[in-house]
Amino acid sequence: MGVKDNFTADEWFRVMTGPGRVGAAVVAASPSGVTGLVAEAQAIAAAIREQVSGPGRTPLLEAMAADLMGTPPDAQSRPPQERARTMEDARAQSIEAVRQVVWLVSSKTSPEDAAAYRQLLWSVAERTAGAAKEGGFLGIGGEQVSDRERAALDELRGVIGVGMDGGSVTHETPPNPGSV
Repeated sequence: MGVKDNFTADEWFRVMTGPGRVGAAVVAASPSGVTGLVAEAQAIAAAIREQVSGPGRTPLLEAMAADLMGTPPDAQSRPPQERARTMEDARAQSIEAVRQVVWLVSSKTSPEDAAAYRQLLWSVAERTAGAAKEGGFLGIGGEQVSDRERAALDELRGVIGVGMDGGSVTHETPPNPGSV
């Protein structure tokens, strides 16, 4: 029995989309222009690829890598989601989805798998925030990570459970399941 068998199809979908939700939270906090969005999307993909294919993968990351190489899920089989009306709604929904998936992975996998998943999520957050300059004009000026991105990173740090020193925190109580 593999680690994926610990999850229902809906739960596994949430696990697989967790890294994208982290990236979406950072992007929604401080939307960039088209070139910035492309750079941020590439950063999300690169961070995921590096984490799930790197040395010392855990069984959870191996299962995720196998699914990433397989056939994508049918759009009809995806669980329904409420559409965000504003960027703030998108950020809040993404943060709550990350909160839920961190709890889910922590409750259904080994401590090593949960720590590796949290590290994957944090890597995506950092890489997304640093992918494109915010502000400025025609690529001149601006800052690599905006104040709003820093605020999103601070919130994600607490949600993911990655401490300032690289340590981690576990979540003992489940998040509100009806909020996403």
